[in-house]
Amino acid sequence: MSSVTNGDAQPSIIFDSLPYYDNELEQYPILKEKVEKELAREGKPPQTLHPKVPPEPTLFANYPLLQAELERISNHRLLPPLDTTRYQLPGPTNLENEEEWQEALNNAKAQLEHQKLRHSNLALLQQYGANAWRIQNYVNEATATNIERTLEELKNLTVEVNRERKNYQTRLGRQLTSLETRWTELISSILQIELANVALEAEIDQLNQREVDLAAAL
Repeated sequence: MSSVTNGDAQPSIIFDSLPYYDNELEQYPILKEKVEKELAREGKPPQTLHPKVPPEPTLFANYPLLQAELERISNHRLLPPLDTTRYQLPGPTNLENEEEWQEALNNAKAQLEHQKLRHSNLALLQQYGANAWRIQNYVNEATATNIERTLEELKNLTVEVNRERKNYQTRLGRQLTSLETRWTELISSILQIELANVALEAEIDQLNQREVDLAAAL
């Protein structure tokens, strides 16, 4: 991986790796073993996201109760037990204590108001609850459909991006293979020429030596 700077612009990252094409590790298991050993010796990379990844959104920023509930669920904490004492009608422990009688009376009045409210809610629910439930179900189904459609579009987009990357890298890989083959052929030709030159030089030396020997014999 390298970077190129264009003037005052930010350096653009160029990835020179072709994971869909470079399969030496699969072809040569010993190389894979060496890479794994080398990676094991190195320290773990920092667990940081790419700079272009947006920060994690803060859910329920304006709703502290919902934030607290979300934190409770994230930490796998159980719900606190319900306080059932307010739904009971305990009598005074001391029948001669006027304050305890007053507290019991106030509690009974509160329970009575609570029952009236429940009765009103049940009446409203019986009259309007069915339609409200159907509307809410319709909204939930529409939301779920939109989310599923968006998810399917993202999956298709991911598949398309990977397909384009694979095609692009495969095309570049074929070009690299062709260039590498051509380079090998040229190197082989150069070596053959060098070997022929060495042979010719040896033959010329032999001829020169023979000429010297013939001249000496005459």
